[in-house]
Amino acid sequence: MVKTFTESQDEIAQLVKYYQTNRALYRAPAAKEADARQALIDPFFLALGWDVHNTEHAAPQYRDVVFEDSLEIEGHRKAPDYAFRVGKEIKFYTEAKKPSVAVDSEQDPAYQLRRYGWNGKLPLSLLTNFERFAVYDCRVRPRANDRPTIARINTFAFEEYADRWRELWDIFSKPAVLGGSFDQFVQTGLSKRGTSPVDAEFLKDIEAWRLVLARSMAIRNRELSTDDLNDSVQRTIDRIIFLRIAEDRGIEEYQRLLKLTERENIYAELVRRFRLADAKYNSGLFDFTRGGDNLTPKLAVDDAPLREIITNLYSPRSPYRFDIMPVEILGNVYEQFLGKVIHLTPTHQARIEDKPEVRKAGGVYYTPAYIVDYIVKNTVGKWIEENVRATSRSPLLPTFRVLDMACGSGSFLLGAYQFLLDYYLKWYTEHDVEKAMRAGAVRVATRVGAIHELPLQNDYQLTTTERKRILTTHIFGVDIDRQAVEVTKLSLLLKVLEGESDETLQPMLEGLHERALPNLDANIKCGNSLIGPDYFAGKLMVDAEEMKRVNAFDWEREFPEAMKAGGFDCVIGNPPWGAELDSNDEQYIRTHYQVGETSTLDSYAVFIERALRVLASGGFLGYITPDTFLRKDDRLYIRRFLLGHTTILELVETGPLFSKVRDTWCLIFTVANTKPSAEHRIHQRKLNRFIVSVEERLEKFGKANWDVVDEVPQSLWSHHRDMIVGYLSSPEQQSVVQKIETWTRLGELSQYRISRGEEGSKFALVEDSSGKFRIVIPENVERYDTADG
Repeated sequence: MVKTFTESQDEIAQLVKYYQTNRALYRAPAAKEADARQALIDPFFLALGWDVHNTEHAAPQYRDVVFEDSLEIEGHRKAPDYAFRVGKEIKFYTEAKKPSVAVDSEQDPAYQLRRYGWNGKLPLSLLTNFERFAVYDCRVRPRANDRPTIARINTFAFEEYADRWRELWDIFSKPAVLGGSFDQFVQTGLSKRGTSPVDAEFLKDIEAWRLVLARSMAIRNRELSTDDLNDSVQRTIDRIIFLRIAEDRGIEEYQRLLKLTERENIYAELVRRFRLADAKYNSGLFDFTRGGDNLTPKLAVDDAPLREIITNLYSPRSPYRFDIMPVEILGNVYEQFLGKVIHLTPTHQARIEDKPEVRKAGGVYYTPAYIVDYIVKNTVGKWIEENVRATSRSPLLPTFRVLDMACGSGSFLLGAYQFLLDYYLKWYTEHDVEKAMRAGAVRVATRVGAIHELPLQNDYQLTTTERKRILTTHIFGVDIDRQAVEVTKLSLLLKVLEGESDETLQPMLEGLHERALPNLDANIKCGNSLIGPDYFAGKLMVDAEEMKRVNAFDWEREFPEAMKAGGFDCVIGNPPWGAELDSNDEQYIRTHYQVGETSTLDSYAVFIERALRVLASGGFLGYITPDTFLRKDDRLYIRRFLLGHTTILELVETGPLFSKVRDTWCLIFTVANTKPSAEHRIHQRKLNRFIVSVEERLEKFGKANWDVVDEVPQSLWSHHRDMIVGYLSSPEQQSVVQKIETWTRLGELSQYRISRGEEGSKFALVEDSSGKFRIVIPENVERYDTADG
């Protein structure tokens, strides 16, 4: 039942009256925080319309409120007390204290809350002991010595709650959040001065760590090549970050890395720690076998840079909470991080420079999460919907494979993996959860942060073994950048471990003799998706550096099962735009791709054709690209390819999505790898061509609430002489435009001079039997030479 404002205000007035009567008891030294939460703070949010206790019986992943026990392990808080959500999206956190805690003057509670909100990349979060209710701007980087007033934008005393209830209701009530008032307040009511999001700050930090580590490795290891230096620095940072994240998640002993900084020869101690991690996780990240990394264990590294990196990952020097920070944010950071590369000077000094392709593009552009989610839903989700019966006795998709052939830091693969995790968990819990539990696919979830972990009623999660199976069965990627491949693997492996602890992993490690993580070498590959091994055919001598640069990729050899089955079921991603092509590469593409038959090549067009070649019959392709290929003359070949070989399902105009620097209009398109029927009609869902705010886009993509919806036959575009895809106009408008394009050109009309002549004489536009228009000119019209002016 939805509360009205008046009903809610009456409830809070009664709650305040109750507290005034019993205030001394709640402020007594022996009073417990749990009692205050149950009797005061839970009812406070119930009055704001939140289903705190899940009385509506929403599925676990869609509960309004996720809350944790107020327990500490080794002095380290595991999670915020309350997380308020719409669907699966967290809107704000609340940290609760007992009334005797002076939240308005003590530093620690405010710092604790702000760390939660900042690491979760939330704009606002709340701190309360019921006596006081404080609103904090969590976009400001928290520091341990900050006064509690820093970033505090409003505060309420309990005596004011009823009188000032409108202020709270209009922003933090569930109806206000659902209605967009919360987002509107964030967009227009908060100053951006002094704010710095967690991904921007973490990027600055790891870029600084890369530089100090690269300088040390370059000086101490003169034999290192530029490529080996880049790989060694990247691997070392990745390994440290992975283990540090595992500590915050309770999978590794807290401060285990930090203790290494108290010793001499830190790097040797780190390598020993990495070897232990290999035995536990079985991840290529820690693979030191003959076929893995046999270089970094031999390196010499100074203690100073390692001590700086590691100590800056722990409080009080670090504001980061890696149990709160989503894996997707880490991917955003790494996407920017990979835009730079280490170069060695002639004197073997390390320098950091932008990659050439990044300089040309004006920066690195990260695909927003809501775009990723939308493409995944309309490809992976659509494939499952069409191929798995709702009444199926099994949710298994044994041959289903999704591919991103330019995976970067792995954002699209993370989105697809999360979608599949949700799909499997939902199927198991709705159909036969007991059978799934016996099979080891599902287990009862536990409260993260409780010392004695207690099962939550009817709350389940996939086991690590099942999460590993889903990942290795369904998720595949390729990238030409070796470092990007390793980052994608890192992101996916961290996603496997979400919700795990050392206690949940132990049965698998001990009883099943199974290591915690899969090796993703067979899933995520390094290579040039566009160029095959035939690039070197007929060449007697091949330069090793040229082979390394080209990095040719053999699809049949690298993904034999997928290619033998006819290809991948879904291809998704944001392919490179405007990538610089070597002259030899360009010649190869022109002779191997239909889209090469044009005066100017663009890499994204080649990726579209390549994607369709590796897409199984009936599979779905979902890309975000520039929209220019739909109408530009030099992109006719890609239009011909798409309109002739695929069924277009959806076109969504997003405006210039990524940056003011890159002002190209973006297009999300989804096609099925099936021959279009003569009368196939596309249900066009599209945004008008105007720039909308992020909040508006989120709302539109979340609800598929577009401004224009039309039914357009694909044949209308196929039969156009230039195959122009006029997706911004209605079919009637496009039909008129196409007829106008058959008219006599103005240049041809310019050779006629019209005299007044007889009264009533005039031009006439006459439509003939073929549907074309012709101009009828009266006899008294004089011809003249255009040179006459």
